[in-house]
Amino acid sequence: MTIAEREQQILRIKNASFQSELNEHLESHLRKQVVMAVQTTIEAALVEEVVADVAVLNPKPRRSGYFQRTLDTQYGRIDQLAVPKLRHSNKERSWRILERYQRSLRGLLDFAGYLYIMGLSLRDLQEALYFLLGSVISRTAVNHVTLKVQKRMEAQRQAPITNTSPILIVDGVWVEIQYTLDEFKIDQAGHQRQRRQAQDRVILVAMAVWPDGFYHILHYEVAEVEGEQAWVTFFDHMIARGLHPQAVKLVVSDGSKGLLAAMTQCLPQAQQQRCVTHKVRGMKPYLTYTQLPNTDDLGQVLTKSEAKKQRWQTIKRDAYDIFDAPTVQDAQQRLEEFTVKWDPLEPKAVHAFRWGIKRTFTFYDFDKELFVHIRTTNHLERFFREFRNKADEIGAFPNETSCLTLFFLVRLREHAKHDRLQVAKT
Repeated sequence: MTIAEREQQILRIKNASFQSELNEHLESHLRKQVVMAVQTTIEAALVEEVVADVAVLNPKPRRSGYFQRTLDTQYGRIDQLAVPKLRHSNKERSWRILERYQRSLRGLLDFAGYLYIMGLSLRDLQEALYFLLGSVISRTAVNHVTLKVQKRMEAQRQAPITNTSPILIVDGVWVEIQYTLDEFKIDQAGHQRQRRQAQDRVILVAMAVWPDGFYHILHYEVAEVEGEQAWVTFFDHMIARGLHPQAVKLVVSDGSKGLLAAMTQCLPQAQQQRCVTHKVRGMKPYLTYTQLPNTDDLGQVLTKSEAKKQRWQTIKRDAYDIFDAPTVQDAQQRLEEFTVKWDPLEPKAVHAFRWGIKRTFTFYDFDKELFVHIRTTNHLERFFREFRNKADEIGAFPNETSCLTLFFLVRLREHAKHDRLQVAKT
């Protein structure tokens, strides 16, 4: 999503919402992120302009640190733009970058989103900068901009965890990332180059859920597989950042292999809540569709495909009703009624549904207000859909850092939406 499209999204939210204070908070948060990206880009470009000028001047002037100046943009003011200075003649200096910036403000803001979405390819970023500022920006300058953005991402990803939430939702999203192989090829110019190959990797993610219902992404990292050792490493990294393992009381997940063993090792006080949605959907491959009805409830004749669809919709609705029960005892009673009704028709599906179902009732040990947040991994699944929409545009990421940087951008956008809930509570 470009910055221009993000602006339109702000306006749509603003028009749809009846709470003006939420609109103002969300808009302020998004614009702050945009201005920070603009500042990073301009400062890196100014340094490169000075370096290029010093190289051709005779005698060569010496650098003398930075001075601060204010720059107004349509999205907000940059109060402390770091402008490099020389030992003399700074007042007479005309900055080509700033002049072109004033003429190309909207393009620069679009570039701020383009920077992330294109996967940080130097060639793509150089083309974007050329369109914006002409030929001033070299590949070195583009690399400097990239590194600054990456540093910001890494700083947030490694920041200390000062408070431990009692509930974590964990899951993984699969991506393709290119890696260098121990093989070589000869290109069309006759040069020997190392081969690169796209490989499947998973981004493991932990989302913190707080007693008041607020939730946010806490940690994420790339792993080769979703296995016990990968989850142990993942939890160890969070603990190293400051997570208190004894304070985590619940981990919500799908049926990830090795997760339970990793929890036992790293989070000894935590129970597991298996995702209700994954448990219900897991029945579908086991449906045999025996004794299908010929008509629906209104007496209308059904085709075979329509009857199969009706069977799935009905058994799915009955399964979800189990977890809407007010207490665990009521849920267990509904489970027995579900079994009596469906086992004669779909025994394989019922067997798969009941297998390990005890861990889908763990959420009843917590506050009723949290049920909607902790009985599924839906909060993470919705975020993953947003991330996949962007990742699919790129295909195979050029490296792990570019993949995590795009994840970082989507995370910022999603957290801006969630911050609206905090305003509503004040």
